[in-house]
Amino acid sequence: MKPAHFLAELIALPSVNPAFLPAGDPRAGEHRVADFLAATAARGGLDIEFHEVSPNRRNLIARFTPSGRVKKRVVLAPHTDTVGDLGMSDRLFQPEIRNGRLYGRGACDTKGSVASMLMAVLSLALQGRRPATTEIIFAGLIDEENSQLGSRALVRSGFKADLAIVGEPTQLQVVTAHKGDLWLKVTTRGKSAHGAKPHLGKNAIHSMAQIINLIETDYATTLKNQSHPLLGQATVNVGSIRGGTQPNIVPDWCEISIDRRTLPGETSASVLRGLRKFLVKHGLKATINDSKGAPAPSLETNPRLPLVQALLASVGQNSTVGVDYFCDAAILAAGGIPSVVFGPGDIAQAHTATEWISVRQLDQAVAQLVGFLRSLP
Repeated sequence: MKPAHFLAELIALPSVNPAFLPAGDPRAGEHRVADFLAATAARGGLDIEFHEVSPNRRNLIARFTPSGRVKKRVVLAPHTDTVGDLGMSDRLFQPEIRNGRLYGRGACDTKGSVASMLMAVLSLALQGRRPATTEIIFAGLIDEENSQLGSRALVRSGFKADLAIVGEPTQLQVVTAHKGDLWLKVTTRGKSAHGAKPHLGKNAIHSMAQIINLIETDYATTLKNQSHPLLGQATVNVGSIRGGTQPNIVPDWCEISIDRRTLPGETSASVLRGLRKFLVKHGLKATINDSKGAPAPSLETNPRLPLVQALLASVGQNSTVGVDYFCDAAILAAGGIPSVVFGPGDIAQAHTATEWISVRQLDQAVAQLVGFLRSLP
């Protein structure tokens, strides 16, 4: 089967993250894709395991065992969920090839990686090219698009590997660094009063307006003082605001949500400490809390690791790159698994209504991954 045909079958199986749909929506959940991949991998001779993460949501582990004793383990780890929204058209799940592009939900993020990675492993299996001492594992992980439950569960299970290649649309570039993602909730408090007597109250929205202005100007400028060779500068974005109750009442509260992209070396604690100190310096009072619920750290993997160098050689790349977005790679790396990001497709197409992937690049991904897997001892 050609990679594009395999990917088309995956697109036709909706696997929208349940966080983005109402309860009971038939398009929600990764189970259809997991079952399809398991059946395909089993026919190719791989050993199949399901790891239940939450009700009807499970990671798929497909193992290609070596002919001898396992000395190394390499895992190909794309995610099986996609984004979605309430107004999402079912046409997104009707794959279509036009002008060398395959269109459909998840085409590049990341069913393209799912298809190319499993096809690469199956290519070796069907050719009888079993490594001598390296176990190759395909791990289809759930929930990357929301809380990364799949990768977090895999780490908690004690799973270990010498390298994880996390599938994301990198345009076939080997990525060894990505930014972390910290969500902050900032709250100001005031004193309510009648709208006709505003001098008797304290306007929490006005206080917040001052904070927003400083965050988007002075604070954002301070972030330019730190830079990473692959990632550039840390960034901040005020993404939402709410406060007050009605026009004729002085608002006694206001709340904003902030997206803060972090660099290697920054922690949630250090960012919170720095922002609090910044507000105090400007005489502003607010409560700041981490609202993400689970750590989403940055990634920085040593590009000189032998397996990373072997992957670079297989794809014909001299050096690694960095990306702005967060993904499962940092979770696996924090769990002790050296991780890189690699896959076909362009992140600019991800999450769009006209998501697509280059069929040519999909074919290239399979060929490059096969070359890497064949090089393993």
